[in-house]
Amino acid sequence: MAWQTILRLAWTRRGLLACSLWPVSLLYGVLVGLRTVLYQLHALATQRVPVPLVVVGNVVAGGVGKTPVVMALVQHWQAQGLRVGVISRGYGRRTQGCFEVTTHTLAADVGDEPSLMQRRTQAPVFVAERRIDAARALLAAYPRTQLIVSDDGLQHLALHRDLNIGVFDDRGVGNGWLLPAGPLREPWPRPLDAVLHTGQHPAFAGFQVQRALAQWAVRADGSRVALADLAVHATQGTMPGTSPAETEAPLLALAGIAQPEAFFAMLRAQSVRPARTLALPDHADFESILCNEYKAYSLICTEKDAVKLWHLRPDALAVPLHCTLPLALTQLLDARLATLLASPTKTTP
Repeated sequence: MAWQTILRLAWTRRGLLACSLWPVSLLYGVLVGLRTVLYQLHALATQRVPVPLVVVGNVVAGGVGKTPVVMALVQHWQAQGLRVGVISRGYGRRTQGCFEVTTHTLAADVGDEPSLMQRRTQAPVFVAERRIDAARALLAAYPRTQLIVSDDGLQHLALHRDLNIGVFDDRGVGNGWLLPAGPLREPWPRPLDAVLHTGQHPAFAGFQVQRALAQWAVRADGSRVALADLAVHATQGTMPGTSPAETEAPLLALAGIAQPEAFFAMLRAQSVRPARTLALPDHADFESILCNEYKAYSLICTEKDAVKLWHLRPDALAVPLHCTLPLALTQLLDARLATLLASPTKTTP
């Protein structure tokens, strides 16, 4: 939306718009500080689960590439032999209550990011307005779970966490002001067990996460197409694996993520140059785009978009985004988790 673009630009510097919103950010800061103090004084309750809980979140508003980091961490710990579960609020879903995310649930009912995480990791994933409800439901359904990862929730102080991981992109902390004058959800700096950067130009010290598109795209039926072949299609109109009637369909790249242009740039870096690109708001609904001029195109999108798009266009191609975690980061987190798992206060149910 236009206002989101305006705010995002305003948050990069302390200009006229940001300064005009600064008094409101002072009030926001007072409310955030008061809430934090109430939790510290135990006037507001913080609830615990009997297994270690890791929160992966962001201090700034808007997407920072957090979900690929969550999936990479879950897969890393799965490879270590740990039974990992994931909880989320399920942002943007059309339902209320607590739900398990399965291969049969619609992304619209549980959220696109939880759907993607379940599909990629095969870990138990639960969504609920209150993350403690999701965590308890997960442990009740999968009592052998040893570790829970919360997708987002750094500011959700009602749930006790054992490790806090903050994710940033190239924006860093922007102009350094709290909402709405700046992008900060809470004052920075704040204590974190690890700071990760998903961009190319980290604004401050932290672990650099490497992100890259896969060399292939996948359809709903699991069939793959090499990006090198898509690069040929973009210039010649010959889509691999399609019928003759479809070979002339031009390629449309679409993205309903926080920074669509980043996805388009990654495609171009792989020599895939679509005939058109369509940037949509984060968590966008795709129900309408198939009934307009875009229905004549072959579609390529992110995995996050595909979990919503495939039940409408199973031929749409999704390009996985791979996230590589630094060895120093995984060693740090593994060491802290080993201590937590050995603690008598954190026992497997």
